[in-house]
Amino acid sequence: MYKNVVLKRKQKILLNYIVGPVAFVFLSISIYKQVTQQPNLPHAWRAIEQSLTGFESWRFYAVLLLMLVNWGIEAKKWQILVTGIQQVSFLRAFRAIFTGQAIALNTLNGVGEYVGRVVYLEDGNRLRGIALSIVGSLSQIIVTMVLGIVGLIYIRFDVLSATRHLEGLSIFWLNGLMYALSGCTIIFILIYFKLSWLTQLVEKIPFVAKYTFYIQKLEDFHWKELTRILVLSFLRYVVFVVQYLLLLQLFKVDAPWWQLASMVCVLFLVLAVVPTIPIAELGLRGKASQLLFGLLSANTLGILFTAAIIWLINRVIPAVAGSLFILGIRIFKKQNETETV
Repeated sequence: MYKNVVLKRKQKILLNYIVGPVAFVFLSISIYKQVTQQPNLPHAWRAIEQSLTGFESWRFYAVLLLMLVNWGIEAKKWQILVTGIQQVSFLRAFRAIFTGQAIALNTLNGVGEYVGRVVYLEDGNRLRGIALSIVGSLSQIIVTMVLGIVGLIYIRFDVLSATRHLEGLSIFWLNGLMYALSGCTIIFILIYFKLSWLTQLVEKIPFVAKYTFYIQKLEDFHWKELTRILVLSFLRYVVFVVQYLLLLQLFKVDAPWWQLASMVCVLFLVLAVVPTIPIAELGLRGKASQLLFGLLSANTLGILFTAAIIWLINRVIPAVAGSLFILGIRIFKKQNETETV
């Protein structure tokens, strides 16, 4: 018995004081490599430097500030989602979001984000936290798909013509894509607002029955709470769009703002439905941005600058900050520790 206690204590020391620093070093090196291997990086850095001076430099600083607003809204969502299993302060939720970004930058489609968040929860709540986090992601996907489809409809009827068309996508296939995405969106909305009923149904499956503890809290979500989460997801989406518009205007991608906003919505839809690995994400952003915004402007360089800087500000900076927060994580906590810090 005594040996087991000593062994567990050593394991906790190893995980708390070795895993954290090692993870920090690994993530820092990984992030550095990803940044240095991205195409057009020197141009992006020069563009950032130039944007810091001049009359319109306020747009760049506004985008930086909106990055904090963006992740602040996401932190509030996370705080609300986990309230049913654990009280978490906004500051702790904010740190969890940034840590999630550090790990997400090293996983397919950012799925590691869930792991980064739940390490800030108590030991017994972490798997339950992953299920709750998926609810927040589903709300963001719904907003992205709804507004992305609206953007597609606008492009289909007001932008595309006999002389302007999306490369590799005919009108016929574009129509089919809109119908398919609309059907998927309706299904996601039904799932989202019927979470309680769906969870009860899943719990009746024999294989799932023994794991019901981890998803039971999904039954407690009332439509008012789900609507509140959805509204926060919409506000976060608006922040994303405004960031893009500010940088597109800063780099002289000239077009009416509503056309640019529609293209941004379609771009977010593409990024949401196309699986990517982090090392290729900026390449996908750049290519998709070039194809979409190229319908409105010939300023290819400005379009690519915008895609690169948005990626650096919204993904890399939070990931670097999150890797620093990892140093302070204690995977195992003493029973008398609180979660209010």
